[in-house]
Amino acid sequence: MVVGTSSHVGKTLLVTALCRILKKAGKRVAPFKAQNMSLNAYVTPDGKEIAYAQALQAWAAGIPPAVEMNPILLKPQGNLTSQIVLNGVAVGTYRAGEYYERWFAPAWQAVKEALARLQQQYDWILCEGAGSPAEVNLKHRDLANMRVALHLGSPTWLVADIDRGGALAHVVGTLQLLEPEERALIRGIVINKFRGSRELLQPGLDWLENYTGIPVVGVLPWLDWVLPQEDSMGIEASPQLWEDRAGRQALREGRLEIAVVRLPQVANFSDFDPLLAEPTVHLRWVHPGQSLGSPDVVILPGSKTTLNDLFALQKTGLAEQLRQYSGHIVGICGGLQMLGETIADPEGWEGIAGTYPGLGFLPLTTVLQPTKVTQQVQTQSRWPALAPIQGYEIHQGSTQADPSGCLPLFEQENLGWRDPTGRIWGSYLHGLFDNHLWRRQWLNWLRRQKGWDPLPDLEGHYAQQREQLLERLADLWQPHLDLGLLME
Repeated sequence: MVVGTSSHVGKTLLVTALCRILKKAGKRVAPFKAQNMSLNAYVTPDGKEIAYAQALQAWAAGIPPAVEMNPILLKPQGNLTSQIVLNGVAVGTYRAGEYYERWFAPAWQAVKEALARLQQQYDWILCEGAGSPAEVNLKHRDLANMRVALHLGSPTWLVADIDRGGALAHVVGTLQLLEPEERALIRGIVINKFRGSRELLQPGLDWLENYTGIPVVGVLPWLDWVLPQEDSMGIEASPQLWEDRAGRQALREGRLEIAVVRLPQVANFSDFDPLLAEPTVHLRWVHPGQSLGSPDVVILPGSKTTLNDLFALQKTGLAEQLRQYSGHIVGICGGLQMLGETIADPEGWEGIAGTYPGLGFLPLTTVLQPTKVTQQVQTQSRWPALAPIQGYEIHQGSTQADPSGCLPLFEQENLGWRDPTGRIWGSYLHGLFDNHLWRRQWLNWLRRQKGWDPLPDLEGHYAQQREQLLERLADLWQPHLDLGLLME
């Protein structure tokens, strides 16, 4: 098991790297996170919803993502509530107290059953904790950390982020707050995000080992590139996602500038990783209330609470900026719903029941419904050219289009629409940009509008580039980890 002194110390990335390292060593390995709180989700082949981070770890292990790898997913929905996804299916929206009162026992049972099924299939299970295992006010109901380690009797590594400062104190404090039986499971300490000279750090590491009696099993170097973030708190800190460049400089360099609106409840932001990998694209985030600028494209991404995020656009003036904007506008999932004329919430799933005006860019009407659509999709695009498409749907809404005012994007119905010019379009498909041929066709369509030369067609899928990143991560970190101790 891997736990951390706090959130964002690198637990997810370490488990991902270890999955790939063990796979390369010929081990049958699976990732596991009992409870994840994230709006970045993925749909398994059998239509179950799990955190995208566990899907990424499964790919690192060379196996298909499965619901057993993340039996509990909490999707924050505002007003101190979260949608509870248990065994891949949404079971309701609750405040924290209600969740733990009603669902703690069933959730823990689901965790134990998921682990039992994984134990039957794999030689190794790499478990990831959540936040810190030493939150004394939460430990009695903590499903994700040392309760899992104790249940399994699992050797555990503790990860600290040295870039934040105070890493040694964080380790000592965390160990101090663990119960004796929990502390006994901590077999190694990992120092992550190290930028300096190991010689200067070594006296501190020697002291830490002598003081705690626990070996330091890894000092991992700082990465100037990252894999997808687990939750939205980290997306703008990512060196891939946040570049200190003005849009006009991007234009001078011959790159398309794409602005993604940083909605308050932004979901499935991993949709844009393939655009980040395009050398001719400059991607930046725009918060409601900020100036939109003059990008080539504005994308409204997915949202966990479409209406609340739509209201945020309207209250901050960004909706009006979009109406005055003359470039291309794209909506993905919740963003697609916002592009329409109305969004109805007859039962008040997102607040007060009623019908509300959308942005009015496409003749679409959406009705929010209690039943969530979660499924993988294979279809063919009709625009900007014919191409095979793979993706997945995660949404609680049904959208109808007026065919006199917009055209379908795909052969399969009700997945996306565009205006007759192609300037404005939207799709329910997450993972759309993962499709290399389609993405390049769309980028070339944009480039032709500017009189630029087209990019060469690119066959295949973003999964191939993701594989290269996973290999690179494992190769970079493996020399800095005491794998001999891990194998013991």
